[in-house]
Amino acid sequence: MVRLVIITILLVLLTACGSIGLLPTKELVQKAIAVALEQTQQELSQKVDLDFQGWEVKKLKIIEEKPLTIQNLPAFRVKGKYDLTIKLPQRQLTQPEQPFEFYLQIQQEGKTWRLLLPDKNSKQEQPLWRSYLIP
Repeated sequence: MVRLVIITILLVLLTACGSIGLLPTKELVQKAIAVALEQTQQELSQKVDLDFQGWEVKKLKIIEEKPLTIQNLPAFRVKGKYDLTIKLPQRQLTQPEQPFEFYLQIQQEGKTWRLLLPDKNSKQEQPLWRSYLIP
């Protein structure tokens, strides 16, 4: 009986230790949003002559974190909403409850995360992914 209790406790501890740091945190998602916004800003700056002064993400709410595998590595589809304030030279624009859906992938060594965005121009059956390191 004592062995069974000890084994159960060890299994619970091992399971808990194995999942620590594996789920995307709010801080990680906020950094992923910043990376995605930087990509969007670069694309817009090339097409439209706007002088972005920066942005601020507030009220981040994660609605879903679904584990999956992308290219043989663990990943998560993360969905949620956030409020975005865009800073321009003469004013600020606020866009409440902006939806997001990201794919976040932990790398093999388990130390770094990458933001994966499906390539919209790809015509292949299997999606091609654009990958960005999350600092």
